[in-house]
Amino acid sequence: MPFSIQISVDCKDPHAQADWWAETLDWVVEPTDEAFLDRMIAEGHARESDVIERHGRRVWKDGTAICRAADVGRPGRERMLFQPVPEPKTAKNRMHVDINLAGSDRDEQRARLEARGARYVERHSQGPHTWYVMLDPEGNEFCIA
Repeated sequence: MPFSIQISVDCKDPHAQADWWAETLDWVVEPTDEAFLDRMIAEGHARESDVIERHGRRVWKDGTAICRAADVGRPGRERMLFQPVPEPKTAKNRMHVDINLAGSDRDEQRARLEARGARYVERHSQGPHTWYVMLDPEGNEFCIA
């Protein structure tokens, strides 16, 4: 039986990172069930301080996730979870996201990402394959190819 995976990203601002990555990948921020939030608070499993308002909706303060729009709510979906950590990023990632641009112009995509807060690091190639190493707004490495 194949396993499903979730990529978890430690970050300073999970909601801003989720918004940025959702736009980057043309995914969506998964909707939060506000009735579930209310029930968790009423049953004592959460506090009002565990919830914030984001884009006019109540959401968990300490995390959010993104996935493809067509996969919202589907069990086993590919997703990225963004969770807060107190310490800043201080070293190179040991694992990173590679984005296959599916024929899109790499230089145009680089410029689009830079305009949205990404930073270009360097170009690499191996045989016929070329990719750019980039940093997201919080400094996490990713590649576009």
